[in-house]
Amino acid sequence: MTLPRIVVVGGGAGGLELVTRLGRKLGKRKRAEIVLVDRNPTHIWKPLLHEVATGVLDSGLDEVSYQGHSKAHGYRFQRGTLSDLDHDARRLTLAPIIDDGTLVLPSRTLEYDYLVLALGSVSNDFGTPGVASHCHFLDSPQQAEAFRQAMLNTFLRYSDPERRLHPNLVVGIVGAGATGVELAAELYDASKMLHSYGFTSLNSGQLDVHLIEAAPQILPALPTRISKAVYRELEKLGVNIHVDTRVTQADEHGFMTADGTRIETDLNVWAAGIRAPSFLSELGLSTERNHQIKVKRTLQSIDDERIFALGDCAACPQADGKMVPPRAQAAHQQATRLYHNLCAILEDKPLKDFTFHDRGSLISLAHFDAVGSLMRGASARSLFIEGRLAKLFYASLYRMHQFAIHGAVKTGMTVVVDGINRFLRPKMKLH
Repeated sequence: MTLPRIVVVGGGAGGLELVTRLGRKLGKRKRAEIVLVDRNPTHIWKPLLHEVATGVLDSGLDEVSYQGHSKAHGYRFQRGTLSDLDHDARRLTLAPIIDDGTLVLPSRTLEYDYLVLALGSVSNDFGTPGVASHCHFLDSPQQAEAFRQAMLNTFLRYSDPERRLHPNLVVGIVGAGATGVELAAELYDASKMLHSYGFTSLNSGQLDVHLIEAAPQILPALPTRISKAVYRELEKLGVNIHVDTRVTQADEHGFMTADGTRIETDLNVWAAGIRAPSFLSELGLSTERNHQIKVKRTLQSIDDERIFALGDCAACPQADGKMVPPRAQAAHQQATRLYHNLCAILEDKPLKDFTFHDRGSLISLAHFDAVGSLMRGASARSLFIEGRLAKLFYASLYRMHQFAIHGAVKTGMTVVVDGINRFLRPKMKLH
């Protein structure tokens, strides 16, 4: 008897957690064939990309090989990029893999019985002139690594007074959401470490970070109390915060704002807003203007009950009519619900609706501080936390993700190894 095939496209946090659970429950027991498709050979938790960008986290140590992980957890991995989808034939097409101009694998097709799209999101530049050409983005490990190299080169260049464009090294970050705020703090931490290692003569006092936000406050999606607390901490670090400031143009050396102000920079980062990958609107599925796939509360596409979507690429309504926010905790919860729904389908049981439970928000400001809130129930007020307690909870988020994809034993061993590496390795990646 042919096993039903469940194909998950996208190995981000939600996608990898989903195939891991499906592989353990269905794949290993030969109840279904589970296939993961991703364009990259490895996975790294997206909320950590700002640490990869500053070298505080070595992606080579924390990334997970899909191929190795799949063998241990009962699913199959195929490397590739989704290029076309045939609903009637239940077949998807993967684009050719080309490396440095050489064809590695030709275009391939892959049939499915159930398809899950977990393709995440990318930065939204809103069509702002110059952004695509002159700004760094932090949507992928490759982009984070590109920024890290540019950052190191800029610090190195500034060690020569003759090559400085400004008295201080200036970084402009557009977007004061979690990524922009956490990157701003990490940059001051990175500058101190680079100076202590003798990599550059610059100290943190010679670094100017401009954090630019179009909304009236930083972290506009989070409670005001968190925003104000983070604002105070960033000011202590020396971050130049611009709120109610809309960027209208970017070039190699800075930004123009709507009021005609010019902000000169050495490095540009765009972290303002997200959207789903635009090609999702070309697959014959109903999508929102930001290319999110319209799904029912069961996470099924409104067009095809055999196609599901989760995470940032899914426009999922809640009971009150609002959409599920594009946050890591939402993707984690949706992966859990979708795991149960897919198992229910194979057992001819009814599917259940997804309900998002806001567990709170945490913002890490490098080693300096952390601020956030924890939700104490659907009707209770949130609990505001900061300092060491907040840092502990923030660190636990990554450990929870590791637990979901590795299990308790390997996660526990990883915690021990990470503790040892703090003493054996440099505090940041310098090469």
